[in-house]
Amino acid sequence: MKKVALIGGDGTGPELVEAMMVVMKASGAEAEFIRCSAGEEWWEKNGKGPSFIPEETWKILEESDCCFKGPTTTLPTAGTPRSVAISIRQKFNLYANVRPIKSFPNHVGPLGAVDFLCVREGTEGLYSGIEYKVTDDVVAAVRIISRDKSTRVARYAFEEARRRGWTKLAAINKANILKLSDGLFLESVHKVGESYPEVAIEDLFIDNFSQQLVKNPQRFDQTVVLGTNLFMDILSEEAAGLVGSIAMIYSANIGDDYAMFEPAHGSTPKYKGMDRVNPAATILSGAWMLEYIGQKSAAKAIVDATMKVIAEGKRVTHDLGGTTGTMGMAQAIADII
Repeated sequence: MKKVALIGGDGTGPELVEAMMVVMKASGAEAEFIRCSAGEEWWEKNGKGPSFIPEETWKILEESDCCFKGPTTTLPTAGTPRSVAISIRQKFNLYANVRPIKSFPNHVGPLGAVDFLCVREGTEGLYSGIEYKVTDDVVAAVRIISRDKSTRVARYAFEEARRRGWTKLAAINKANILKLSDGLFLESVHKVGESYPEVAIEDLFIDNFSQQLVKNPQRFDQTVVLGTNLFMDILSEEAAGLVGSIAMIYSANIGDDYAMFEPAHGSTPKYKGMDRVNPAATILSGAWMLEYIGQKSAAKAIVDATMKVIAEGKRVTHDLGGTTGTMGMAQAIADII
């Protein structure tokens, strides 16, 4: 039986994970879920050390087949630890952060139905976390772009396009300004693309892509949108608005021999304990995790039931037009399964 490290997280994270586990149980998924601690709340209670992740959690992560992470809080304060997600991505070289952007049944956004995939390099760029003081009044941040990581994430993106039968890949960059770093990224993408002649590559500057995304998003249907870490983090959040909100966006962080799954949204601490946050992204991330460990029938059952509950629009949370709470929506999905 596969082992899954299960991090509850902060804020609304634990209740979202509990909602997901109700659905997991209903699906009959065969996996050993090992609960472990990480995040700002654990850090506050345990002496504010150098990491948001305790040593015992690292041991569980290393011994598991994959990880599911509930939303965690990252403090925007100098001297505090780097985020849980970044720490795990870098430790296990989870170079491909993947977020599907696909409209849900009976919930088409204001700009119409869309269907594309955001893929971002997840371990380097400005998220390398290298900052230093030049003087008391000037600081610098280092943006690292490597051929190895650019090649790895590009290969994942092209493989995903091939798997889906898609023939377009958009490479998001600012190579007219960042000539060396984005130049290396684009060079790596095109080199990998030589092995995928059926997939056409379109190089798009980030500012142009941002404008196109709100002007004519359908031009990116059935396209893998690939970019560096910070660019695609921001753009995938913008793209989430096309399908309703970030509460609907599920995600995976993929490496060669490990993966972490998580909802794309934050921990929303202001809603903690209120039973009102949409659990869709958490539940669908869990389904994706089950597919990763070979539990494909359980994964499909969860996805189908979630889509049915959203389409019916009755037992859903307020952001989807309903009056049901987090656990009530999860139970509705479990009931259908």
